[in-house]
Amino acid sequence: MPSYSERPDRGASFATIVDVLAAAQKSSVGVSAYSRWVNRPTGRRIAAVAFKAGLTPNQVTAISAAFTFGGIVVLALVPVSPWLGVLVTCLLVIGYALDSADGQLARLRGGGTLAGEWLDHVVDCVKVATLHSAVLIGWYRFFPLPSKTLLLVPLAFAAESSIFFFTLILSEQLRRFATGNRSRSENGNSATQNLQTLAVLPADYGIHCWIFLLWGVPRIFIPLYSVLAALNIALLLVGLGRWFREVSRLTVARPS
Repeated sequence: MPSYSERPDRGASFATIVDVLAAAQKSSVGVSAYSRWVNRPTGRRIAAVAFKAGLTPNQVTAISAAFTFGGIVVLALVPVSPWLGVLVTCLLVIGYALDSADGQLARLRGGGTLAGEWLDHVVDCVKVATLHSAVLIGWYRFFPLPSKTLLLVPLAFAAESSIFFFTLILSEQLRRFATGNRSRSENGNSATQNLQTLAVLPADYGIHCWIFLLWGVPRIFIPLYSVLAALNIALLLVGLGRWFREVSRLTVARPS
């Protein structure tokens, strides 16, 4: 986090604000390639625009929610077509970039509030819980499924996403409670860390957003989505073991 003297005012240039945001960026340890190299930089520029426009982080969160839930509602209610996939992808991708922007804007303004953090996490929780439910509804209503058994795929994906989100947030909070830092410590060299960012790429919500470009082509979307669901379940199982071992190593000072 930059010192207060380094934080620009609204009259600063766009480039200066982006540079300050980049210097205040959270750790990239454990962050997937899409979030690290695409979504965060995009959100950084949106945060700079929002800062110059005088928007608050909560207002950016609300705009993010409008885009995201607009895409989710369309999935569930509008008959499938090629153009629909493009619309849904645009809404979800923009919503995700705005989701990155609100936190960066909060840091730029001097730090967020507990209420803002609560709002951000609640919106994320609802998003995670409803996206794959909308896929389930869309498949049931509009897709020519060869078997109703396939409806178990988005159901399983929804369960995995909710468990992943809860466990990730819980691990962060326990880490912060024990060490004062929610981020994992950096281990290994940059090459190893880069490989890790690629390995967890299938679990990135941004990748989930982009596959909806193929929503209008069920014969491609269904197997692609099913493979992505299987990969995410596998990554969750691996992650649960890693998070448990990590939390097991944490210690909290007890009062005497």
